[in-house]
Amino acid sequence: MSTKVRRPVAFIAAIVLFAEAVGIVIINGVMATFVKNQDMSLAGMDPGVMANSTWVLGGISGAFLLLCGVLLLLAGIRDRAPGRIARIVLICCAVIHGVLGALTVGLVGWGAFVFMMVVLGLVVLALVAYGPGQEKPAEQAGTDQPAAPAPA
Repeated sequence: MSTKVRRPVAFIAAIVLFAEAVGIVIINGVMATFVKNQDMSLAGMDPGVMANSTWVLGGISGAFLLLCGVLLLLAGIRDRAPGRIARIVLICCAVIHGVLGALTVGLVGWGAFVFMMVVLGLVVLALVAYGPGQEKPAEQAGTDQPAAPAPA
């Protein structure tokens, strides 16, 4: 895949992940507020603990999505494939989006499913675009002669 395609894909995927990180934190904040204000309890669990854990989950999810966005942004700026750890993190992000996309069909609806699949597609496309075989070949020494002398 050419540089004309892979850099914009990495940038767009990073922007979408940044927006999703903000959205996840806001959604978890709203859910935590509802749990705390309604004094809801699940099997006798303290509502304060449930609200705080919802905030923590939102923060961790948002931080993970921000990390994935930064990794894609750096890949786009450098126009180089992410390193091994970064690829593992991005693959985990893609898998999570696939699983959550399957769950959102029944829980939220088709619109959320489409959004999750678009994000999944952007992350996978960025990973494939910067995959193996995309490195530039090494420059030749400038001579057309073989590296070793011909046998006699």
